[in-house]
Amino acid sequence: MTEEEAKARLDVPRETLERLEAFVSLLKEENRRQNLVSEASLAQVWSRHVLDSAQLLAFSPAPAARWLDIGTGAGFPGLIVAMLHRGKTVMVESRKLRTDFLHRAIALTDIGDRATIVETRVERMEGSLFDAISARACASLDQLFGLAARFAAPETRWILPKGRKAKSELDAALASWQGRFRLEPSLTDPDAMIVIGEAVHRRHEGNWAR
Repeated sequence: MTEEEAKARLDVPRETLERLEAFVSLLKEENRRQNLVSEASLAQVWSRHVLDSAQLLAFSPAPAARWLDIGTGAGFPGLIVAMLHRGKTVMVESRKLRTDFLHRAIALTDIGDRATIVETRVERMEGSLFDAISARACASLDQLFGLAARFAAPETRWILPKGRKAKSELDAALASWQGRFRLEPSLTDPDAMIVIGEAVHRRHEGNWAR
């Protein structure tokens, strides 16, 4: 997929595309100062990072779902979700250099009314329930569920891009966790999958009401 093809697949209004372009320019500039993403992936930033993040919105449980993104890093997927999503997005990132960059990106793209940065580790974050939870390259599924289950109600949807090891990670997590799970193909990598989960809870906690 070319960069122009990736941009076209976003199918967003011109104003939104301009915001995304401004963010990409900021990302490339800041990447000279701190290693936000690999240099190799910058040549395919629209497909490898922007579209890869934006595709998660197709699985949002509601147009204005309250969204939690864990380990946002350089803004993927959380900042892209915040730019394209109608609801509130909370991004958790513990590294100060990363959060400084995210605050600058929010100001540049003028999305401060719907984007919040929490500078901490997720295990130290104050508990609150969300409609959707995402994380990219943050932790294994088993670890992630353990860290973030307290932010999920039975109807919360977990939207987790896990690359080419999605099935093996899910199989491993099912030793300790249960729920309703499915694997969805990624738009940006024919071998990668996105784990979608609902009613996720530890096996010893019994069944949630359906």
